[in-house]
Amino acid sequence: MEKIAIIDLGSNSLRLVLVDILEGGYFTVFDELKETVRLAQDMELDGFLQPARVAQTIKTLKMFRRLCDANKVEHIYAYATAAVRKAKNQRGFLDEVQATTGIKLRVLDSDEEAQLVYQGVINSMDIPRGVIVDIGGGSTQIVYYNRKSLLAHATLPIGSVVLTDMFKDMELSPAERADRVEKYVLQELDKYDWLKELLPDTKLIGVGGAFRNIGKISRKLKKYPLDMTHNYVVPIAEFNSIYNNIKTLDLDKTMKIKGLSSVRADIFPAALSAIKAIASFTNSDELVVSGSGLREGTMFKYAVPSTNEKPISDVLGHSIYSLLNFFGENITHAEQVYTLSIQLFKQLKVLHKLPRAYVKVLRTAAMLHDCGNHIKYYNHHKHSNYIILNSNLYGISHKDLVMAAFVASMHRKGDIDTVEFMKYRDMLTEEDLDAILKLGVIVRIAESLDRSMSSVITNITCDVLGDSVIMKTESDGDCSLEIKDAMTAVGDFRRAYKKNLQIL
Repeated sequence: MEKIAIIDLGSNSLRLVLVDILEGGYFTVFDELKETVRLAQDMELDGFLQPARVAQTIKTLKMFRRLCDANKVEHIYAYATAAVRKAKNQRGFLDEVQATTGIKLRVLDSDEEAQLVYQGVINSMDIPRGVIVDIGGGSTQIVYYNRKSLLAHATLPIGSVVLTDMFKDMELSPAERADRVEKYVLQELDKYDWLKELLPDTKLIGVGGAFRNIGKISRKLKKYPLDMTHNYVVPIAEFNSIYNNIKTLDLDKTMKIKGLSSVRADIFPAALSAIKAIASFTNSDELVVSGSGLREGTMFKYAVPSTNEKPISDVLGHSIYSLLNFFGENITHAEQVYTLSIQLFKQLKVLHKLPRAYVKVLRTAAMLHDCGNHIKYYNHHKHSNYIILNSNLYGISHKDLVMAAFVASMHRKGDIDTVEFMKYRDMLTEEDLDAILKLGVIVRIAESLDRSMSSVITNITCDVLGDSVIMKTESDGDCSLEIKDAMTAVGDFRRAYKKNLQIL
């Protein structure tokens, strides 16, 4: 296993991510650090990186280097973006960084930055068509794609720090300043004809600290049961409400907003105005927050080299296998349980009447049903529930993730922890609960039918006869253990499907 570090030097923040590279094209983050260095601050005065900002950046990079060395990191991939890209003293800054820290910063041009942001999003989200917006401190990347093909991109020379500095000395109220920023960004957007001709159902996908903070504020307001940034959806009507409340506040009141990072409070209003302008310009009805961007794009670029040519086609599958490989799970058994689960799902469709959309839930639960063993075998079904809920899996909605966690929790005892379930009552309907019970029984029986983990059962057919279901198994050997174990689910099957069950 190889350890790498990714350093992302933006105009506002400096971030370090430490990553384990696993065999087979998978990776996992094991540590990270973030410092606010404001490298782009006051650059508009003369185009130079200011000495105080440079000193703070180098001090932080030295700290990052010590953490890399302590963790025996083998390779450091360090990137600088907008602030360094346009700095007149770029060369001197890069030389000083390398001489004092041993870190060689690579300055990304705008095309390279857009490509890495795109790779981070497209390989972690299952959204067919989208406009990715990454608002940094010094610039804003906008990337338009359709069906995993990048169609167009633009780099706007404005970011949250730049916009804040542009209007900070004007004698304006907070609301007037917000309107000025919004109008200015709209003028910048109007330069790109392709932004005016987006295809229907194009989703607005937000990358960066401003979008993450919007998600946090929204979740605080809703008392959302999951503390999960990636793939969180904010309706534009809700965003507008948040924006209209914040844009009138002074800095002291802005810093007190629940969910907002205090070090971002002074530049957050400008970022909000930019987002408002972009959402209006693109006629978006919702905003999807991405927790993946440039850094994750770098991880995919390094760990999964094939993504440099073609994005991952099965985002959820790659994410599931990443978790299985990280935990060292029995992948053959997981695949067999999923295979048998799909057979049962199809064979019992006349009874459960669930649409194919539930296959994502079934797949996630079946493949990860045993991941709780990583904590402890006893009650591992409960531990699996916790791990799935906190897995931040890519390519699956939050609602489906919650359902999958409860389906997996049923694979040993066939019941749901009602107290735990009530935490998610605002996300799930009675129909969802019924689906969880039916899918849970399927995973439980499928797991039993591979009890010896030898894939002895090859096929299942089900006949519905009156008030009974006859489940017939085909095998390559003795499957008495599997059938005996599966029969312990007869009572749960009757409760979920209102039918008696026989397994032959």
